Amino acid sequence: MATRTEQILIIDPDEASRGDLSRHLRARGYYVTACDSLAKGVAELSTAFPDVIFADLPPESIHRLAHGEQALGDLTTPIIAFSGAETAAEVVSALRAGASDFVIKPIRDKGTVDSVLGKLFERVRVARLNEVYREELETKNLNLSEGISELRADQTAGRKVQMKMLPEKDRVIGDMRMTHMIQPSLYLSGDFLDYLRLDEHLSLVYIADVSGHGASSAFVTVLLKNLTNRLQRNLRRGSSEDILDPERFLKRVNHELKETGLGKHVTMFVGLIDARERVMRYAVGAHFPLPIITSGSETRFLEGSGLPVGLFADPHWETYTEPLPEGFRLILFSDGILEVINAKSLDQKEKRLLELVSSGRHTIESLSEALQLEEMSELPDDIAIVTVTDGRAVDE
Repeated sequence: MATRTEQILIIDPDEASRGDLSRHLRARGYYVTACDSLAKGVAELSTAFPDVIFADLPPESIHRLAHGEQALGDLTTPIIAFSGAETAAEVVSALRAGASDFVIKPIRDKGTVDSVLGKLFERVRVARLNEVYREELETKNLNLSEGISELRADQTAGRKVQMKMLPEKDRVIGDMRMTHMIQPSLYLSGDFLDYLRLDEHLSLVYIADVSGHGASSAFVTVLLKNLTNRLQRNLRRGSSEDILDPERFLKRVNHELKETGLGKHVTMFVGLIDARERVMRYAVGAHFPLPIITSGSETRFLEGSGLPVGLFADPHWETYTEPLPEGFRLILFSDGILEVINAKSLDQKEKRLLELVSSGRHTIESLSEALQLEEMSELPDDIAIVTVTDGRAVDE
């Protein structure tokens, strides 16, 4: 018989019965300790915990064993009541006291003992495996919680960096006032925008929506800001005038995105405003919805189309020209604005957006109020808005 690892304690005042059970269990390969009283059994429990206890004891003593000194961590050593019970009431009393099973003496068929132990050890094995799994799960949950906390800290830091990259709000460039709003659907935003003075008369404004969400999309916004700063420095040094041409600006963005290998593309609207000539030259990189321009009684979407930026090796974009009448207002949106408009079709959403602006909702604050953006705990998509207002526009 192969040696087993289970240890069994027998508490039985009957020497013959105790010896008979001990011999049988040892023959089966178990480690067996036998004693003739509860006191000696408790003493054994003070030095080692058996896997099973056979006990010929009254119910009150079984209760002491089941709920007293033998408790092993969160587990309880199983007790098999082992006595010459003559009535069902005696068996029930032992089970209610805490026994896991009952074997009636004298044991005529030792297979009964083997069967009881087999079932009991299977339950013990499952219980101990569950305990191991529980501890492993707690460890993994702890590691996961720590990882999530670290990720949130990183995302919070990333969001602060993104906010630092944005231009100042309510910036006056020449005769024009520019301001913006970004509300990310997650910690980090895939929308980006910028506006900056290039010389005494020229200023650049653009809005971009990076494909996807989260950290990888946010990295692209860093690339956009870095490229804009480089192109502005190149203009000052006289080494490049790419920033003065909307199409060439999009080509530079396209090249940088392809070089990264991130698999990201961007929709963009980029406009070059000439305050002296009162005109804006712009290019559309598949951006939607197109900006809305309003002046006097006229409110409309700009016209234009073009390929997305970052998908094709050698794309081309058309440059459009838009006169800027006195008192104009120009409003740029990312497509997240359409997600919060309650309408069935895309055409209806655009129409509703145009109606809002036509009715005087041409500031970020009034649009936000009309669409109840501040009341939304979760946005379906990032939302970005830029407004460019002629200093001669009349507030309504």
